[in-house]
Amino acid sequence: MTSDEKEKIRELRLKGMGYKKIANFLNLTRDSVRGFCKRNGLEGNSCVVALNFEEKMKRNLLCAYCDKPIKQNGKGRIRRFCSDDCRRKWWNENQDKRNRKETAFYKYTCAYCGKEFSAYGNKNRKYCSHNCYIKDRFWRDEENEI
Repeated sequence: MTSDEKEKIRELRLKGMGYKKIANFLNLTRDSVRGFCKRNGLEGNSCVVALNFEEKMKRNLLCAYCDKPIKQNGKGRIRRFCSDDCRRKWWNENQDKRNRKETAFYKYTCAYCGKEFSAYGNKNRKYCSHNCYIKDRFWRDEENEI
């Protein structure tokens, strides 16, 4: 079973489709679909599976990125991701959901190229990019003319 088929099974199961319909749709056996669903916590009545999935997401029992089950500790903060890798990937894809303060954005003019740019959380920034920093710090005027 390919990873695309696994994703499709998960998607169809969460929409409320049964084992037989999924198997016929993907040209797989019913037992292979059922086995995958059982291993990944998608077994049971198809309507209940869809409702349980939403409830598990609300209670942070599933990873927000890959939908794998998360074992919560009895103490401390509630975990939202199953691993650091999933956490980084999710935040890179959802940067708009970060809580950023408007007062932490600073507007500057680049010391090398003169372009205006804004930086978040850095009051002392001088350059718009690493490339401009390298050129201003290490290149000579003769090299810039070439």
